Amino acid sequence: MTKTVSAYERLGGEPAVRRLVARFYELMDELPEAYAARKLHPRDLAPSAEKLVMYLSGWLGGPPLYTDKFGHPMLRRRHLPFPIGPEGRDAWLLCMRLALEEVVPDAELRAKLYEALVPIADHMMNRGEGG
Repeated sequence: MTKTVSAYERLGGEPAVRRLVARFYELMDELPEAYAARKLHPRDLAPSAEKLVMYLSGWLGGPPLYTDKFGHPMLRRRHLPFPIGPEGRDAWLLCMRLALEEVVPDAELRAKLYEALVPIADHMMNRGEGG
């Protein structure tokens, strides 16, 4: 019998998820191209980072930390108050792609994760070109 290894395990568990999220938010703060996404976040990114760690943990097949604490993620609904257009989506994806490149050594896993995140980012958009 072969055991299926989750993306969470392949990534390296909670320490790797935390490294990924930390780098993601560092890039969001550092890159001028990330402004469209950064401006939608509070000055202190720590609470956002913790929620993303919790969400990614479950999304990757690890402990369902987010759902245990907050219930179903309802991502689109939770993001509706924020004007997310193509520019914001692209900025978010840029930071995530760069963070994945820096933190995830497994090229196959990195590509699969990014590929799976693109439709989620697309789904978060709630504004047209001007948003």
